[in-house]
Amino acid sequence: MTNQIEDPAVRAFVDALNAGDRTAFRAALTPDATMSDDGTDRDLAEWTEKEIFSSQGHLEVETAQDEGRRFVANYSNSTWGAMRTRWAFTVRDGKVARFETGQA
Repeated sequence: MTNQIEDPAVRAFVDALNAGDRTAFRAALTPDATMSDDGTDRDLAEWTEKEIFSSQGHLEVETAQDEGRRFVANYSNSTWGAMRTRWAFTVRDGKVARFETGQA
């Protein structure tokens, strides 16, 4: 259901995540991008490697708001299995500057 994501920066983020494409994922982010998981700021590079790329992370968007800058999705990876998650994005200059995720 990524067609619910109208914001091009967020769509690039989701598409790269689902493709397991580290290069495209990094290109979707500002150089100073930050993130949090369940309300705690995390090291973006460490978190994405562990929670997305080395564990085959995948997002299936359920519902989206604010042109896709906020959504609820089923997220799965080989470490934790499947869970319902919420995502919120701050976009700056056409790239994701911050994302916040956690259980929904």
